[in-house]
Amino acid sequence: MAKEKKEHYQIYVKQIEALSKVANLITSGMYLEELLRLIVNVTAEIMNSKISSLMLLDPDTKELVVRATQSISEAYNKKPNVRLGEGIAGIVAKDNKAITVIDVREDSRYLNQDIAKKEGLCSLASVPLAVKGHVIGVLNCYTSSKHKFTKPELDVLNALANQAAVAIENAELDLRARSAEEALTTRKLVERAKEILSQEANILPSEAYRLIQKQSMDKRKTMREIAEAIILAKDIKSNRP
Repeated sequence: MAKEKKEHYQIYVKQIEALSKVANLITSGMYLEELLRLIVNVTAEIMNSKISSLMLLDPDTKELVVRATQSISEAYNKKPNVRLGEGIAGIVAKDNKAITVIDVREDSRYLNQDIAKKEGLCSLASVPLAVKGHVIGVLNCYTSSKHKFTKPELDVLNALANQAAVAIENAELDLRARSAEEALTTRKLVERAKEILSQEANILPSEAYRLIQKQSMDKRKTMREIAEAIILAKDIKSNRP
């Protein structure tokens, strides 16, 4: 009995550590791909799973795409996208409700039974990744032998998924903010370069813009790089004694 209590305590401590680790990701400022890899690694470790995978929902195609897994299985990593409402993961995402399966190789809802048989995948717990009720993906956890997921296990998996969803949402918002900031900076640089070119070549601003575009295509460089070169040349010229 004492040994059993000790084992339960160790599992509890491990779960708390995992939840704490994922909670820290929320404000980590990590890039999305790195964040996703860490989430599946933590999930696989805490759930002692053969494969843990994270699928994100593409809002345009309404398909779930495998974005991270700790598996080295090429067949699993390259498996087709799953449409919303189809397959186990698709149903989880559509209904925003976890599903557990004792043996995916015998469940008609599971779409990739050939891969499951080849890779030795058996039981599955699939939980939604949702932020304020809005599903952004699914977290999957597989075992290599038949396993009935307990309520405490599902509670931990759901807690991991909830915290992971917030971390992912923050990372995506941060990425969009950085992209918008970069786009604004590029626009300002191109406008400045256009003014310089227009004045020095005595041409219309619209012609100057087309010249920058042409240089960008001819030299296979971004318009920002061409603009920066024009501005640098102007600065060097202005600073000559």
